[in-house]
Amino acid sequence: MPRLSAEAEITSVPAPAAGRAEVIRTEKLTKVYPGGVKAVDEIDLGVYEGEIFGLLGPNGAGKTTTTGMLTTTVIPTSGRAWVGGIDVIAQPALAKQVIGVVPQTNTLDRALTVWENLYYHGRFFGMSAKEARAEADFRLEQFRLTDRAKMPVLALSGGMAQRLMVARSILHHPAILFLDEPTAGLDPQSRIALWEILGQLHAQGQTILLTTHYMEEADQLCDRLAIVDHGRLLALDTPGALKRSIDADTVITISADGDLDRLAAMLRDSVAGVDNTQQVDGSVALGVRGSRAALRDVIAVAERGGYAINDISVSEPTLETVFIQLTGKDLRD
Repeated sequence: MPRLSAEAEITSVPAPAAGRAEVIRTEKLTKVYPGGVKAVDEIDLGVYEGEIFGLLGPNGAGKTTTTGMLTTTVIPTSGRAWVGGIDVIAQPALAKQVIGVVPQTNTLDRALTVWENLYYHGRFFGMSAKEARAEADFRLEQFRLTDRAKMPVLALSGGMAQRLMVARSILHHPAILFLDEPTAGLDPQSRIALWEILGQLHAQGQTILLTTHYMEEADQLCDRLAIVDHGRLLALDTPGALKRSIDADTVITISADGDLDRLAAMLRDSVAGVDNTQQVDGSVALGVRGSRAALRDVIAVAERGGYAINDISVSEPTLETVFIQLTGKDLRD
């Protein structure tokens, strides 16, 4: 695999653009569950006003626990965290007033209609009846759910229910919106529709922190993202900068039967332009720079070594390439 340049191995937060306030801050935030399971390990993060910030990593990386601590549902073992300038540990009730949360599970009230889920949420956050009615109507129109207003929430599709949860989460105009795996389980059409809505909210200045294990989602939506695994922050930068940090312009992945260690060594020694190799999920991945003949040479070297090629692919470096370089494993693991 291509090497990650020193510039990309970032665990500190890049300086914000002029005039951008920091609205989320963590210092050595840690969560250890009973039995000594360290879900989050001294994470330092800073999120700036108006940006979409992503936590990218596989299932079990600590993303949900991190957002849980920031949204007051999980008590940190150590470290500190602030949202909107409020200490979430010392003042959890006050912190809840400035955040909106969309969890992984459907938390809509099944006893209420679509419209009532929005209206009573507004009332809960101190809106007058008139304000809550107007806001509920506006959000239904914004999220294209007006024709479902009187329906029970159980009648909604998965994509519609997710849109309703996002609408509910911003009804009280929170400073920061947290979304935990917002498109998990959605069909491609619903996923794209939700991306469009998040893009609109972002354009209106909404600060959003989302967790995901989808590379495309992180790449397309996030201004900056942190790659995390086993509770640790591995890298933090813009998606473009993270991909450019890979010391290669092409990634060739070859799947073959036999000794992959030997195959990797042969390719590394014999193919011009190969910077590094790494085994991932029964394949050998090669980072290649500046060699137009690399694919032809990879095939020739493998066949000369007696390997039967099962599959071979060529791609540009991706966020998954960065993750594999940092961890030695596939992002989907």
